[in-house]
Amino acid sequence: MSANQSCFTKFEKSGVSKMPSEIRRKCFVFLRENLLTLLTIIGVVAGTILGWGLRASGHEWTKREVMYFQYPGELFLRMLKCLIVPLLVSSIVSAIGSLDLSLSGKVGLRAIIYYMTTTVCAVMLGIALVTTIKPGNDPEAYSQPNVTKVIKRDTLTPDTLLDLIRNVFPENIAQATIASYRTRLVYDMNDTNMIKGQLETYKIDGDYQNGSNVLGLVCFSIVLGITLGKMGDKSRPLQDFFHTFSEAMMIITGWVIWLSPLGVFFLVTAKIMEIDSFADLVGRLGLYFMTVLLGLFIHGFGTLSILFILATKKLPCRYIAKMGQVMATAFGTASSSATMPITIGCCDDMGLDPRITRFVIPIGATINMDGTALYEAVAAIFIAQLRKVEMSFGKIIAVSVTATAASIGAAGIPQAGLVTMVMVLDTVNLPAEDVSIILAVDWLLDRFRTTINVVCDALGAIIVTSLSQGDIEKARVAHENDKELAPAHELTELEKGEH
Repeated sequence: MSANQSCFTKFEKSGVSKMPSEIRRKCFVFLRENLLTLLTIIGVVAGTILGWGLRASGHEWTKREVMYFQYPGELFLRMLKCLIVPLLVSSIVSAIGSLDLSLSGKVGLRAIIYYMTTTVCAVMLGIALVTTIKPGNDPEAYSQPNVTKVIKRDTLTPDTLLDLIRNVFPENIAQATIASYRTRLVYDMNDTNMIKGQLETYKIDGDYQNGSNVLGLVCFSIVLGITLGKMGDKSRPLQDFFHTFSEAMMIITGWVIWLSPLGVFFLVTAKIMEIDSFADLVGRLGLYFMTVLLGLFIHGFGTLSILFILATKKLPCRYIAKMGQVMATAFGTASSSATMPITIGCCDDMGLDPRITRFVIPIGATINMDGTALYEAVAAIFIAQLRKVEMSFGKIIAVSVTATAASIGAAGIPQAGLVTMVMVLDTVNLPAEDVSIILAVDWLLDRFRTTINVVCDALGAIIVTSLSQGDIEKARVAHENDKELAPAHELTELEKGEH
């Protein structure tokens, strides 16, 4: 045997002997890095299996028994929601305050353009699918739902749009953390000028609904962040406070995230246990359900992928694969706002600039509702098909605009789209009661569209970071040049500002 052959044999043997340990090491690293994601996905699957198993047991589960099953998941959801306001405010203020003002403007503009583009694309895709598939062309297969499920309408479409703008400017920032304003039309039988059933004649009143006014908090946080940026060194103590506060909230988020496998397990189990009729899901509303699901799938993995490739010149597969934890939590909680802390954590793990992610993600969780926009456009035209209402080109355009505006106004909470759905139905002169036709499948579609919403938010953060890379580098070089040219006493101040 030659020396070369001897060396090759030794190498081959050593390679074979090392291969199993190398594979074990890679498997260990993969499991360690993706353990939480795998556990959360297992929680969703196990919850689904247990839920159907309990339904198939023959026992008729009462609402109280379902509540007991849901209780651990409810606690997890409450923990996540508790983090929303402090994390949102501290993240946005800290991010904008630490960015150059011109850079903040560019980042914000890019984020808004991206979110508006994806929302318009989602609405157009939904309309194209529902007018092509025509799931409502067989009205005989559908029956009017139980009257107890009818949603009462006590506001007009212009009122909803005006409330959206009102909530951007809260009159009390403390109140905005716990409530949002809503116009309510009140009928007074003693007033002869009011005609029952004609909402235009009702008295215009307003009240505050439970739930954070996220839109107002975002607006206030942006203004405060810009103000701190303009104040320069004088604002350093306050900037340090918000930066430290933001980091502290992310640490707490990290603790809560480890409860997500159990949380989504119980939430999914309880939701499946309380389904009224599985026949509605696969039978009566099956074609409508599949139309919405197809639209969400095409938008999430088609439209968004194309936009991602055009903006970053990269394939999105690697990034989407890292969003398993985000998608599983979004599906389990059906709340984009509650998933926001996990989305920010996922973007941090990808190595994105935290100043951009903490600015872009909260805005996306507030105004970017692609899945909701697509769903509302499909649902409105589907109901119009059922009622034999002819959809002219003008009405389709009106549905597009209204669905876009309604999705922005929809709160990031479970089934918030049902409320704004009334506004879209009003566009094509359909009664609010028709919302109840789609209630049977809304709980499940809500989970799918929330998943698409949070994926769009995360991809948006990556796209904006990629597009802003040049501006970030210029700002860094300019900052370094300022340090080189600054006198000794000013250099001390600049170094302080980097903390």
